Amino acid sequence: MSEQNCLVTNDWICGEYVRSRSQELIDATVQHMGITAASVAIGVAVSLPLALLARRWRFLAGPILGLTTVLYTVPSLAMFSLLLPFFGLSASLVVTGLVLYSLTILVRNILAGLQAVPDEARDAAKGMGYGPLRLLWEVELPLALPALLAGVRITTVSTVALTTVGAIVDYGGLGSMILDGLDTTFKAQVLTASALCVLLAIVADLLLLALQRWLTPWTRVHRIRTNRPARAERTAKVAEPA
Repeated sequence: MSEQNCLVTNDWICGEYVRSRSQELIDATVQHMGITAASVAIGVAVSLPLALLARRWRFLAGPILGLTTVLYTVPSLAMFSLLLPFFGLSASLVVTGLVLYSLTILVRNILAGLQAVPDEARDAAKGMGYGPLRLLWEVELPLALPALLAGVRITTVSTVALTTVGAIVDYGGLGSMILDGLDTTFKAQVLTASALCVLLAIVADLLLLALQRWLTPWTRVHRIRTNRPARAERTAKVAEPA
């Protein structure tokens, strides 16, 4: 009875709201996940060639990084207004805006990862007869994976939050529920949708962290080997007589 009354009393936490609106919450969460996943995937696909161009011709690095930074500073309302004539009021409008926002993080991380590949690794691969594409695919990209995936993690978390802005054009997933809840002062809807948004960001980050650890096992081996001498040194100091 008390849980039913929480809808009437408009409580922030209301189990009856979650039960009665479960399908609506699921639909909004699925839309939120779809827009986020599409934005990050397209962002990576666009950022990779831009990073390769910036690495191949260094005079392009400044303009590319500068342009992506300027795009990131454009307010979301202005961004959507600029894209509206091309995409109309659609999910494509939101995805395109989020892709443009993601470029500043992704391009910088991919470029930093590629630039960090040791010259010795490139020279060894070239000596074994690797061509440019094979060198990129089998040597440079695997070694740049830690930086690339770190950028994807940051981008994914920020995109989960930015997707809520799509509520302006009714394609914001959980953001649309938050906006409707604010308009109607429906407290349970605002809190539940916000909590799901935060939970979605945490789960996505943990999944990407697990993927990063699975794809880059050599980074853990390197960390263990790096820590061993320091640990041995501390042990020696403790064992050393006063």
